Amino acid sequence: MNHSRRVQSLRGALDKMHDGIAPVIDLSRPYVSGLDKLPADGRFLLVGNHTQFVGGEVLLIPHFVRRAIGVRVRPLADRRFGQQRGFGRDLMTAYGGVVGAPETARELMRHNETILVFPGGGREIAKFKGEEYRLSWNGRAGFARIAVENEYPIVPVGLVGGDDVYKSVVTRDSVLGRLSQAISAKLTGRADMAMPLMRGIGPTLILRPQRMYLRFGEPIDTGMPARISTQDWVASVKKSTQQSLEMVLCELLAIRGGDPFRKLNPLAWASAVKESPALQPVSS
Repeated sequence: MNHSRRVQSLRGALDKMHDGIAPVIDLSRPYVSGLDKLPADGRFLLVGNHTQFVGGEVLLIPHFVRRAIGVRVRPLADRRFGQQRGFGRDLMTAYGGVVGAPETARELMRHNETILVFPGGGREIAKFKGEEYRLSWNGRAGFARIAVENEYPIVPVGLVGGDDVYKSVVTRDSVLGRLSQAISAKLTGRADMAMPLMRGIGPTLILRPQRMYLRFGEPIDTGMPARISTQDWVASVKKSTQQSLEMVLCELLAIRGGDPFRKLNPLAWASAVKESPALQPVSS
């Protein structure tokens, strides 16, 4: 596909930055496991969870996949974000992102690309108190349908840590929560995209230092068995993916619960929970 000169320049800059940023990411010692489960040919669909610190999953998942098997991950962006124009859209394109539409996903699968999707979309980012690390798929099964159509393996990938960078201080059914939803519905037509009242360090919006915990689950075979309808198999694949991802998140929360380094306290480095994946050199 032909891209503008700015997109090409941005892509070149991002490629150069990738290798340089690895030591910076490693400095925060993210916990990463399951890289050995990734199909080496890169032909798979990553299905993840969004957190309030959305940059965590959008950066770390493609970064570690590329370090492990040398492929560029193609994130599918929420249509509202992906259809924006200007520098933001060009940066997303340079990063490998595309608008999350069925026809786009099918095209990527025809070219055996490594794809990343967050079925919860933008509404899974803004979480009220008590909704941390909870999937908000609301019946969405499009990712499973397209994976089944193309017999594309699904790899669940969970991130814990991003929902603790900011803390929501009100519940969805509180007075302020209902007010926020009413304002969102008035302005955007979507009450489920309401922004909760959040805080970082103290009463500020300064990010709270948090270690990130990333785990890639077992690949899920989407090849359709005999004597089962497509509709039933799509529902089964979607359910299996959701259950697998929820289990990954549960496991990561347990690991984090026993990690003295969870708040990136340098004094606890020696006793931090460790996972040592074998990372291969990034291909050019």
